Amino acid sequence: MADEAQAPPAEGAPAEGAPAEGAPAEGEAPPAEPIKHTYTLFYFNVKALAEPLRYLFAYGGIEYEDVRVTRDEWPALKPTMPMGQMPVLEVDGKRVHQSISMARFLAKTVGLCGSTPWEDLQIDIVVDTINDFRLKIAVVSYEPEDDIKEKKLVTLNTEVIPFYLEKLEQTVKDNDGHLVLNKLTWADVYFAGILDYMNYMVKRDILEQYPALRGVVESINALEPIKAWIEKRPQTEV
Repeated sequence: MADEAQAPPAEGAPAEGAPAEGAPAEGEAPPAEPIKHTYTLFYFNVKALAEPLRYLFAYGGIEYEDVRVTRDEWPALKPTMPMGQMPVLEVDGKRVHQSISMARFLAKTVGLCGSTPWEDLQIDIVVDTINDFRLKIAVVSYEPEDDIKEKKLVTLNTEVIPFYLEKLEQTVKDNDGHLVLNKLTWADVYFAGILDYMNYMVKRDILEQYPALRGVVESINALEPIKAWIEKRPQTEV
């Protein structure tokens, strides 16, 4: 019968005369191969500000060159850096600076950003808060005058550190074991990556009384690609 319906092609098979799935139609060019970028990370032989970046590289399985500059090499290399500072990330031969901006870029690359501008804002707020916290610790840690440093340490340990960690601890409790959005984001990875540096600056484990935050760090460090990185990375004090 002229109006009789034809059976559909078997699932996964193309209709007669149609190109196979994923194949270009007649006259169309084949799809381009994914662009493979080259990455080089420049920093000293320490974790510190570069470790969140290394965590993100590890999480995404991205190959990169981890250049660890010695103190002797740094004076000659310094003028070649955008602002005479490190860490610096080189992508396809172009160098950029600002560690959090670089982390955000890598987070987008490995799929750890939000799905909307509003979600990205929530993540940025948490990461910027963590960085504010780190800077408040650093100001005291790198104070050259012992008398001044001793006074600042009192305020740091009795007021500043508890204030930030209590807020962040509650944030994790409110977000199903994460720092934001009730799911894994680069805020979790950033915090886990920067923690050793903050502990180093205050000479103690700042999460001793904050189990929810410790849980975030432990879960990140247990992720297979990050766990593998931790096991093979150079052993450094900071």
